This record gives sequence, C-alpha cells and structure tokens, in this order.
Amino acid sequence: MKALIIEDETAAALNLAAVLRQVAPGVEVVATLESVAESVEWLRANPQPDLLFMDIHLADGDSFRIFKSVEVTAPVVFTTAYDQYALEAFKVNSIDYLLKPINADDVRRALEKLRRLTSGERLDYGSRVRTMAARQSEEVFLVHVRDRIIPLRRDAIAYLYTANEKVTACTFEGEVYPMDRTLEAYQSQLPEHDFFRANRQFIVARRAVKEIAVWFGSRLTLHLAVNTPERIVISKARVPEFKAWLRAVRPAE
Repeated sequence: MKALIIEDETAAALNLAAVLRQVAPGVEVVATLESVAESVEWLRANPQPDLLFMDIHLADGDSFRIFKSVEVTAPVVFTTAYDQYALEAFKVNSIDYLLKPINADDVRRALEKLRRLTSGERLDYGSRVRTMAARQSEEVFLVHVRDRIIPLRRDAIAYLYTANEKVTACTFEGEVYPMDRTLEAYQSQLPEHDFFRANRQFIVARRAVKEIAVWFGSRLTLHLAVNTPERIVISKARVPEFKAWLRAVRPAE
C-alpha cells in the first residue's frame, strides 16, 4: 500500500511516518507534502496513492482547497488539532480523522476501517469526502489565532479589510481575525452575490450594508452594521456596478 502524507509541520509528519512504520510496515510513504499548491502539483503529476493522510490547515490555506483543483480518488484520513466544527462535519459524513498528537492505536483503527471497505463502499467513501471538502472550503475559513485554529463561517463575515499588506476579517459580532491570504484571493473565493469588492481596501457583505450616502464627486460611502477602520468609498466609475449588485436577486440554486 502506498500512502501520501500532506502535512506542513515537520515534527507531525515525521511522527505519522514513524507510527505507520510501527503499525503497518507494508505501507510505503511515497511523499510528504507541505502545502496546497505542492499537493495539487504532485497529484496532477503522479498516480493516485492508495491512501492519503491530510492535515486540515496547511502553510498556504486549508487542505479542502486541494479538492477544488484536482480530483482525489484515494481514501482520505484527515489529521487535525482539536477543531470542533471540522470534527462534527467528519462525524456527520462518517469520514475518518486522527486527532494530533497521533498515536499507534488511532492509525491502526483507521487503517483497519479502510481495509474492511468493499470496492463499492470505497467509492462511496471517496464521494462523501469530496462532497464534505467542497462544502467546507466554500462555507468556512480556518483562522490561526496564536495556538488555536478557529473556524470562521463565511456568513459570519461583515467585511474583509487590508492595510499594510495584512488582511483582517470582521464579523457581525465585531470580532476581528487575521487572515492568511490576500484580498484578491478571498475575492475569488467569496460568492459574488453576497460579497462586493468596494475598493482596494474592502470587501463587504451584502447583509452588512446598512446605509448608503452620496459623497463628493458623485461617489458613494457605505455605512455598515459594524464599525470599520476607515470610510468605505465607492468610486464614481463603480457606482452603477455597485447599485446593480445591491439590487440583484439571488440566483436559484
């Protein structure tokens, strides 16, 4: 059996490889990858392994994004530090996961579960993994705050703001979180119907727009349901686009 480890913490990757050698000497670790980009590139260039061990949060974002870029047909066992939201998703979908620090009994249990799957059950398992990953990547951002990972739901975000090359997200509750990607990256991930790129500094949620005022030079200023670090100005050229966005009806799903 060939296994691929996707893990950006060197100590955790070495520990998992050592545990695999202990409980399943027949498992060959074909590669250890550290990022979403590296994993996508490897999976595109190589045959699918028999099994993937995949950490949820990687150096360049959450691993659920891998499934949006490449088809993963092998069974996946997710590895994670404690994250209640993610664990509930795994439990509901009957997807296997390992809590860090990973021990031999947990790995043995996961491998035994996968060995018992019939070919049909294996296909169904893979389908559930892909469906869950797609849903997670669309609805939740995993935010690193000191030694914790916090699941930030997309619908909790009132706005995203960038200053000094750092992006923060503010929720409707007024909580502010540091984000690990550029505003452009989040713009491509957020649904256009619900979020609007107001200017170079802000992406605003439709639900957060409380009031609009006409400002100098036929520009608009936005007042949101939460406080913002600076005035949000819509340029004259983008006023028609903003008004059309605000009037737009949600497309049927």
